[in-house]
Amino acid sequence: MGAAITIMALLFVAFVVLGVYATVKVAKAAKRGVDRTIDQARRTVEDTTLRAKSFGQTGPSAELAQLRLSLRTSMRATQEALHAGVAEDASLKESLDLFHRLSGHARELDDDLRRLEREPDRGHVTGCLPELRRRTQQVTHSADALRFAARDRARKFADDDLTSLSAQIDMEAGALRHWTDADAGVDAGAGTGAGTGNGMGSGAGRAGAEQPRPGDQAGTAGQQQPQALTGADRRTTVHPWEKSARPETTA
Repeated sequence: MGAAITIMALLFVAFVVLGVYATVKVAKAAKRGVDRTIDQARRTVEDTTLRAKSFGQTGPSAELAQLRLSLRTSMRATQEALHAGVAEDASLKESLDLFHRLSGHARELDDDLRRLEREPDRGHVTGCLPELRRRTQQVTHSADALRFAARDRARKFADDDLTSLSAQIDMEAGALRHWTDADAGVDAGAGTGAGTGNGMGSGAGRAGAEQPRPGDQAGTAGQQQPQALTGADRRTTVHPWEKSARPETTA
């Protein structure tokens, strides 16, 4: 009785522990989902604000907004392309590591651009714009190079796979049309037989018909069997398309 109570107590504790673990996992997953939703909403708001500033304002403020928008768009597109490709092509892992290093420079640049948006001295902002423009072009060029290379690699693999698949399909289509070769052989044999029959074939046929066969003498001694009126048995006729690729094994 005491052992049963102990087992039930252990099972109860195990169920409680499992319940707590499952609750924690669900809470963490829900928190990650909420964080992703908040981050996505924040990025959407920031992008919309930057577009509004780049089109609705003029001067250094508009150029800063354009630089930030160009930087964020290029980095985000490259990140999505690399993350999508590394799942199918493990060689992109090195490219993804390089992108992570590039992301550090991009974040630093974005912080500098954001800080200058709040700078009240417009002259200082104007003096910093050439260097910020150069850095932005350098980062976006590197990000674009990684993205274009990943896409070209995926397209090359897709073209190679399509070429190989087309060659296999052509071979299979030729194998499925094997009866064309058999028909050509039958036509050639029929033409040869017809040419022989125009010459000595008719005479040999008449000579063979006039000579008695051993089976005829045996047939006259016994009861004659009636000849079939339906012709040859169709079950013994094998058409070219009925020939199997692999002959059946004989016992």
